[in-house]
Amino acid sequence: MTGAEVIDVAREAIWTMLGMAAPVMLIGLAVGLVIALFQALTQVQEMTLVFVPKIIAIFITLLIALPFMGALLGAFMDGVIERIVSG
Repeated sequence: MTGAEVIDVAREAIWTMLGMAAPVMLIGLAVGLVIALFQALTQVQEMTLVFVPKIIAIFITLLIALPFMGALLGAFMDGVIERIVSG
């Protein structure tokens, strides 16, 4: 493998990682923002109010996005295997 091919595989790996993490991170951010806004408006400063809804939302997002994440990772792995086979 040349240096350019290594950089290309690393770039694809980073994009794959971002594509897999984006749905979960965006839902966690949105839920956290809504809860922070709710806490600021009502002045309820309960710590469990932050974690429980965020964990539930992330779990549901993982259940929904898991096929997409698996397909994305499978496509990346197919590309890596093709590079290994082609030499």
